[in-house]
Amino acid sequence: MSRVILPAVVAALVGLLFATASVAGGPAPAPRPKTGAAPWPAPKDPMRRTRLAGLTPERFEHLTYHVHSHLDIFVNGKPVKIPAGIGINTADPGVHHAAIGDGSLAYGGIRMCKQPCISPLHTHADLGLLHTETSKPTPNRLGEFFVEWGVRLDRNCVGGYCKPDSILVYVNGKRYAGDPRKMLLANHTEIAIVIGSLPAKIPSKFPNVPI
Repeated sequence: MSRVILPAVVAALVGLLFATASVAGGPAPAPRPKTGAAPWPAPKDPMRRTRLAGLTPERFEHLTYHVHSHLDIFVNGKPVKIPAGIGINTADPGVHHAAIGDGSLAYGGIRMCKQPCISPLHTHADLGLLHTETSKPTPNRLGEFFVEWGVRLDRNCVGGYCKPDSILVYVNGKRYAGDPRKMLLANHTEIAIVIGSLPAKIPSKFPNVPI
């Protein structure tokens, strides 16, 4: 009888050991979802999505109120690219583009489009810099950006990754427990969304990015 019980006890102890090691090492990796896995491209209908976010597209860039926040997203420790041109109709002739240091394209230099071509909330490049450029001092919220991007964001999910997978949100290096959709995009705010296992370091300061 004891010979039968002993292997079961050993197996249970080994399982407990591995479970403890997993907790000590941080959250477990998030499995790839069937739909909605990163990376997430820029949408093909940016002005429609701008309106879905409750924002009004403009024909040029208003710089009376001009603030920047920065977004990092990690999935199992690896960074996810925030695409250039979110909130910008990059196909409009009034929108200029040029290559930046990493060889990718940045969009902007808009003097006047014939039709609305840019949201007051947008990305010029793929560096994670979120621009709020408006004629009135009205800050945007993170949820508006994700609607423009076409990526799900709520208390339980980011894209196709949902709890009970680990989803942690940080603002300036500190855990954020509120609804991420309501987060104000204040000037020089560093936001990090961490899905699954942790990166080597959680960003805590607004980075020095060119655009």
